[in-house]
Amino acid sequence: QVQLVESGGGLVQAGESLRLACAASGHTFSSYGWYRQAPGKEREFVAAISGAGTTTTYADSVKGRFTISRDNQKNTVYLQMNSLKPEDTAVYYCNSGIFGSSAYYPSDYWGQGTQVTVSS
Repeated sequence: QVQLVESGGGLVQAGESLRLACAASGHTFSSYGWYRQAPGKEREFVAAISGAGTTTTYADSVKGRFTISRDNQKNTVYLQMNSLKPEDTAVYYCNSGIFGSSAYYPSDYWGQGTQVTVSS
C-alpha cells in the first residue's frame, strides 16, 4: 500500500539548484531518506529526516549544500539541492524508514526515482 513518487529532477549546470519532492501515501514509516545511484555504482545515502522533522542527517558529500525538509500535512518530503556539482549526477530515490538519533534505517520501500543531471 506504500507509494513514494519522486519529482523535480532535471538537467542543470554546475552551481545551479534543484528541489526534489517525494509524495508519500499509504502506511509508510514515519521517517524518510533520500538516496542516489549513478550508473555502475551502488545506491548511496544522501540525507534523512525524522518523523517530526526535528532532526536531520546528511552524507558528508552534500553537507552545506543540500537540505532535507518535510510537510507532514502534505505527506511530502523535499530535498533542496544547491551548488550542484557534476558528481551529484544520479537517479535520486526516496525511501521510507526509521530515524533513530543520528542514524537512519531504511526500509524496502522505494520510489521510482528522478534523474538529476549536472553539466560542467
